Amino acid sequence: MANRFFAAPSPHIHGGESTRRIMGDVVLALLPALAVSTYVLGWSVLMTTAIAVAGCVVFEYLIQRLFLKGGNTICDLSAVVTGMLLAFNLPVGIPWWIVLIGAFVAIGIGKMTFGGIGCNPFNPALTGRIFLLIAYPVEMTDWTSGVPDALSGSTMLADIKAGVYSVSDVDFWQMMGGHMNGSMGEIGSLALILGGLYLLWRKVITWHIPVSILATMAIFAMCMGIKEGGSLLYELPLFHILAGGALLGAIFMATDYSTSPMIPLGMVIYGVGIGLITMIIRLWGAYPEGMSFAIFIMNAATPLINKYCRPRRFGTK
Repeated sequence: MANRFFAAPSPHIHGGESTRRIMGDVVLALLPALAVSTYVLGWSVLMTTAIAVAGCVVFEYLIQRLFLKGGNTICDLSAVVTGMLLAFNLPVGIPWWIVLIGAFVAIGIGKMTFGGIGCNPFNPALTGRIFLLIAYPVEMTDWTSGVPDALSGSTMLADIKAGVYSVSDVDFWQMMGGHMNGSMGEIGSLALILGGLYLLWRKVITWHIPVSILATMAIFAMCMGIKEGGSLLYELPLFHILAGGALLGAIFMATDYSTSPMIPLGMVIYGVGIGLITMIIRLWGAYPEGMSFAIFIMNAATPLINKYCRPRRFGTK
């Protein structure tokens, strides 16, 4: 008699939703930001995104076909989402071969090494992004290649940290419209918020992680504004939420099912940790941006959070 019992990663209760449907909603939610980025930075945005998506899909197919010998999972769109998120974390003018290296690291190391979707402890796109930032720091921080002259130069976070100008000089309306330097997914704040609202409406994500991250960053920045005599009481929180990868990370990357806590209390603790680490790195760290490292660190803390923030068992008081 064949063994009918098998081990599989959680969740073990099916809610009627498919991975393909969830990932499809994430792709749709990312399209407004992709459109804004293309409008501001040019058609090379679509080329970089296409290379990242194609690389992730091909690498997942080859690794699964040659090494894991399992069923084909490229049709569930998870590799497409990884590719889009990886592209959103890259400068628009980055060489194509670096994009492919990032795709290989994201899929080969960040995802398939641990057994594929649902088993990875770290966000695959962030794994690829952090690897590229360490291996190719010049290319990953070059905002002058392939972008309009009006947007050439360093990012706003870097300029503020270097004291080039003050937060009070920032035009927040231009920031929300995408007129600022950064990776492809860091511009167009309103488009990212629109995508987040769509995911909330579709119940792909809940409010706990994005709100706890952004609220923690805002409160931290507000305290810094009070320290400056109250002159930046609202400008500093608004700047740190709109600048860099705060919205992209809070809405699309920190909410990854495989790498975030399972219950609301754990999600809030997770989000607060990301917000605190992000602000500490931004204000006192060597990098002007800290969202990627913060999410990566809290991904590692997720098993510990799940251990102490367990849901109540059925039938217990």
